[in-house]
Amino acid sequence: MPQLLCLKTFSDHRGNLTVIEKVMPFDVRRIFYIYGVDASVRGNHRHHRTIQAAICLVGSCRIVCKSGPGQPEQEYWLRKPSDCLLLQPQDWHFMDQFSPDAILMVLASEYFDPNDYIFEPYV
Repeated sequence: MPQLLCLKTFSDHRGNLTVIEKVMPFDVRRIFYIYGVDASVRGNHRHHRTIQAAICLVGSCRIVCKSGPGQPEQEYWLRKPSDCLLLQPQDWHFMDQFSPDAILMVLASEYFDPNDYIFEPYV
């Protein structure tokens, strides 16, 4: 089941510092960014092994998840760089409604493996 985390952020007159330390339940093996997205839908998959943590560094986007057959869809909006959505391997998900300036960073527990992807949605 997805889990929305609020990353620790320190703020003062100089600005904000958000820290990703001792909060991920996995070792980060891959980092990627999604940006410059038009009205397209991204994702539309789940994984066999990979845990992911999604953070919208700039702008905003929506992530819709379903955690298993017969389970309801859950909608999450990432609007602040301190919001982090933790996705388990069984969480089928898609991302859409990217703001024009959106930069979505994803931390992954596994290196890229095309055999790790499951594209069939739950019913």
